[in-house]
Amino acid sequence: MIQCIDMGLLAADANEMIPVSRLMFALIPVAVVLVILQRWSISAWNSVYAVTRMLVQLLILGYVLTHIFDSDSPPVVMAVLAVMIVVAGWISLRVSPQNRRRLLPKALLAIFVGGTGTLFVVTQLVLDLDPWYQPNKMIPLAGMIYSNCMNAVSLAVERFLSDTSDGTSVVEARAAALRASLIPITNSLFAVGLVAIPGMMTGQILKGEDASAAARYQIVVMCMMFGSAGMASAFALRLIHGAPAVDAESPEVLKEAE
Repeated sequence: MIQCIDMGLLAADANEMIPVSRLMFALIPVAVVLVILQRWSISAWNSVYAVTRMLVQLLILGYVLTHIFDSDSPPVVMAVLAVMIVVAGWISLRVSPQNRRRLLPKALLAIFVGGTGTLFVVTQLVLDLDPWYQPNKMIPLAGMIYSNCMNAVSLAVERFLSDTSDGTSVVEARAAALRASLIPITNSLFAVGLVAIPGMMTGQILKGEDASAAARYQIVVMCMMFGSAGMASAFALRLIHGAPAVDAESPEVLKEAE
């Protein structure tokens, strides 16, 4: 559910439906990559599975979100957010399947703290939603934030366990892991407005909205993405730091930094 939320959702014209005949053209770049994988003797199964799963998830999501938005119910919105957090925590630990169950509570707590705190700031202080749970705003924003936390935590955990298994001290490994988790969003901060116009801003401009107003909304998005990623990954590393966790290479317990 989480990965299916796109930045342009808040700004796109909900009444414009892309015909299936034209939607199929979007699969052309995917097919090109699959052919390259095959020619390079790389198994394309994981990519085919990922694309197929994406299609199914998005089709289901469109149907489900329509009913959720129509329900206008706080308990339903909260239930959706809870599912997002659980799924995000589980997927974030794909990088360490043998440690998944041991680290899952820590990942969930980190994503909840970093993501929900950021979501509150954006929805209640910046956008001032009325009602506070407004589904068509709360859920897409939550999806963006929690998926961002998921990716950051995944990068942080993978780097931390890899470095500690190589003998790097916990303190150094934690710092390196935090830096690694922030690389994608930091690159986006550098590139925004120069290399690319982000999806949400593009959607608003295509609708004819004032570019300056669109830029302000995009500033909110970039700040919430950087903040949620940094807080979630830092909190996850702090929770993992010193906790019994079997790393990817060795059954030894990670040592707590002095």
